[in-house]
Amino acid sequence: MDFALTDEQRMLDETLTRLVADKVSFEQRRHMRNDSKAGADNALWQTFAELGLLHMPFSESVGGLNGDGTDLMIILQALGRGLVPQPYLFGLVLPGQLLALTASAEQQTRWLDPLLGGEHQLALAWQEVAARNDAKGITTTARRENDHWRLTGQKTLVMNLESAAATLITAKLDSGKLGLFVVPAASAGASGFDYRTMDEQSAGDLTLQDVELSNDHCLSENVEGALDEVLAIGRAGLCAQALGAMESACDQTLSYLKERKQFGQTLASFQTLSHRMVDMHLHLEQSRSMTILAATSLSLSCEERDYRIAAAKAYCGESARFIAEQAIQLHGAMGMTDECPIASVARHLVMFDHYLGDTDFHLETVSDRLDAA
Repeated sequence: MDFALTDEQRMLDETLTRLVADKVSFEQRRHMRNDSKAGADNALWQTFAELGLLHMPFSESVGGLNGDGTDLMIILQALGRGLVPQPYLFGLVLPGQLLALTASAEQQTRWLDPLLGGEHQLALAWQEVAARNDAKGITTTARRENDHWRLTGQKTLVMNLESAAATLITAKLDSGKLGLFVVPAASAGASGFDYRTMDEQSAGDLTLQDVELSNDHCLSENVEGALDEVLAIGRAGLCAQALGAMESACDQTLSYLKERKQFGQTLASFQTLSHRMVDMHLHLEQSRSMTILAATSLSLSCEERDYRIAAAKAYCGESARFIAEQAIQLHGAMGMTDECPIASVARHLVMFDHYLGDTDFHLETVSDRLDAA
């Protein structure tokens, strides 16, 4: 099969590569993470809006540019390569795609249009202590009372919670089905505990205590199919983001081996270290193939899509950890310091395996499919 990019996709890749190189250096990234202007007010996010990147992954029917899985892969790979701290996947793609699939025209005008225009960011809260990898164990409840709803429960690892103008929340209904609600920031009864993940991404835990919402804040009373579709998009996107970070880790490590000298010779001249570098590139190229598989599987049937994406996420998770460990080893002790750029890349690669299901969870999905066959 021909996996070559189209002329438009190559232009997108080149534009993003230049943008990231110009706007997101190691020192600039540090400043962004400590910037008091978070969320949609950030200058880089507004640049994304001006370039049409916020519209790219959405269909034309909701005002997007009709980008496919390959377009999303190109964007997230470039952002992952530069460890761009903006929550493109968690603050835009995941909540935005759920809105596109479930919201009415009026709800899209209220929440989706400003999202694509760069006016605000959103968050998606679906994980819980008993539902870390899928939605089967969700215990947050929503009950209807006349002309409003009441939500009670607790969500964990809500990415981009601090900067979100509103959070999309999954909750069990009295009917036993899974509902989806949009809860504006600072709603009465909703309290968040914000923190940074190991790779310095913004996250938080959200507690809901009798949060009262009007009927127009209910996006769907049966969201399971749409949620599965969006999580598949998220997992494929994470693979692309990790692929970019793996490329960065390999490039940084190779440059270090070529420059660093030991006993009067560069480290790259030692055969054992060269073999390690080759192993890193083998994992990188195999992960590239699996990422392409995931990106091109989003339009398949649910069963085939989930099987392929689970295989890609599992393999990329193992490769990401391997490359992170080898990069740190080859850099030596300095690779563990915060002043060394490879440390940030390694933390991101290790954490990649914990977002939207870890390797063990996805291997179980693959195993179940093979057993059924």
